[in-house]
Amino acid sequence: MNVILIAVVAFLSVAVGYLLSQLRVRTEEVDLPQPEARLDTEGLVTAVKEAVDAQVSKAAQSALKANNELAGQLIDERSRTLEEQTKNLLQPVTEQMDQLKTSVGDLKSSYEKNKGSFEALNENLMHQITELNTRTGALAGALKSPSARGAWGENQLRNIIDLSGMASFCDFSEQSSVSSNDGLLRPDLTVRLPNGAFLVVDSKVPLSAYLRMQELDDSVAREAELKSHVKALQDHVKALADKRYWALFDDAPDFVVMFVPGESFLADALRAEPALVDEAMRQRVVIASPMSLMALLLTIARGWQTTQLAENAKKVEEHGRELHHRVGTTLTAMAKTGRGLESATKAYNEMVGSVESRVLPTLRRFSELGVSSDELPEVRPVESAARTITANELEASPNAEDPDISEAN
Repeated sequence: MNVILIAVVAFLSVAVGYLLSQLRVRTEEVDLPQPEARLDTEGLVTAVKEAVDAQVSKAAQSALKANNELAGQLIDERSRTLEEQTKNLLQPVTEQMDQLKTSVGDLKSSYEKNKGSFEALNENLMHQITELNTRTGALAGALKSPSARGAWGENQLRNIIDLSGMASFCDFSEQSSVSSNDGLLRPDLTVRLPNGAFLVVDSKVPLSAYLRMQELDDSVAREAELKSHVKALQDHVKALADKRYWALFDDAPDFVVMFVPGESFLADALRAEPALVDEAMRQRVVIASPMSLMALLLTIARGWQTTQLAENAKKVEEHGRELHHRVGTTLTAMAKTGRGLESATKAYNEMVGSVESRVLPTLRRFSELGVSSDELPEVRPVESAARTITANELEASPNAEDPDISEAN
């Protein structure tokens, strides 16, 4: 566009120069004495200016039109290029959006398909949660009763005994009782030890303060009830220590086990009073949660297994000695029987030889005399002998010469 404007301006400059030169020539001609003819220079300049302006305007309009057309072409080409580039850039996004749309559609279809089962599962879950809350509330209400807590603690104790394999070595309170200076005492559980002693276990732990703490939301009130729970445990430890169960059973360990039927009961108490276990140990009371009592009973069960293995080994040794003695007696009898068979065979062969040499010749004469025509059966001697037992044990057997072997066996 700039080149066209420059060309137009140059053309107009040439045209103006040409017109000016013609104007000067005409002026010189007009300078001749012709009074009637007078050149209108101002009109001519105005005409030339108007012509130049018209040409410039026309050239400018043409140039502007060409420039607009060129700019339009450039803009169209740029737009097409930009559109193509944008399309190439957006194509992966479009593909991913299509895939996402497909996935969402599949998820929606799957959701619609499984909506019924989800609703049924949700309804079942809500029913179970409601039932669990009801049972939890009923259990919490039942545990408020001392008798119910005692039954629950004893049931926990029985479960631990069954899991540890100590059911045959544990006796509950209805089976065990002992007299003391304070009267008849019945521990909740006595565990028989391999050495014949008894380990006493008590499960009557106070839990009223702890259960009240679970129903409170105020932290200050909960802390107060927790301290009351610790105080109740400490008082129960002292009561057990005063009973001195270990002195009432022979060879019993010098401590008593206080069973706490829940891990949280003891854990929360130790959080409030870390020295509770040490204080109880100094009074010969071992505080045991379900897991620690399980470990203790498993250790005792292992001791019983070792003891039973030792007893069984002793019995096996005794039975082995008896079996060895009886087998030796049987072998001695077999050897004697073999010697008897050998003697009988020898006597039989001698008898056969005597019959052949003395009896049969006489019997044959009876046949020759016509007394009898029957042939006599042939009698053969026994040539196979009984196998002799050559075991070394029989040589030193004390029953080798015992005439009453059959009675000893």
